[in-house]
Amino acid sequence: MPVFCHRIFHRIGFRTWGLIPCAIVLLVQLGCGYRLAGSANNTLAPGQTVWVGFIANESISSTAQTVIRRALLDECHAMRGLLSAGNEAGADLRISGKLRSYSNQAISYTAIDQVREYRLTIDVELEIQRKDTGSTLWKGSVAASQDYPANNNLALQRSAEEAALAAASRLLAQRFLTAVEQSY
Repeated sequence: MPVFCHRIFHRIGFRTWGLIPCAIVLLVQLGCGYRLAGSANNTLAPGQTVWVGFIANESISSTAQTVIRRALLDECHAMRGLLSAGNEAGADLRISGKLRSYSNQAISYTAIDQVREYRLTIDVELEIQRKDTGSTLWKGSVAASQDYPANNNLALQRSAEEAALAAASRLLAQRFLTAVEQSY
């Protein structure tokens, strides 16, 4: 190491010298237009209240919208600390939506060509708005699916489908919350 560099290195100090590469990387990121995803406007803060309105149903399922609504409320609380509002008027945030599709598809078969496993898929159009300003934080479609085993016993088959719907609804709610906070 040249004497000049050696003197500068000791004069600035070992700790400060290590910050220089970090500062350069930060300046390069800011200079190229890189920004963190989301903004303060679409951050869901713990303690805010949320109302999930009626989910319109354009599908063949008669109960899916209720399961999805419950999953949205549960995941809003579990993931972001949002509280369920007692009514729409008392909410800080309002979620509304439409169940666009609900489908079951056979995805695997046994050696004797009987269905072994199904995949339940739901596709929901959701929107979240701030009640105070009426501004839309996010609007779009979210889909989720869950596999479940086939069963010759109709009661067990229906139970497995209901469990798959609950799991797919939780996944859908998690994807929705992530999309809200990562939108620009």
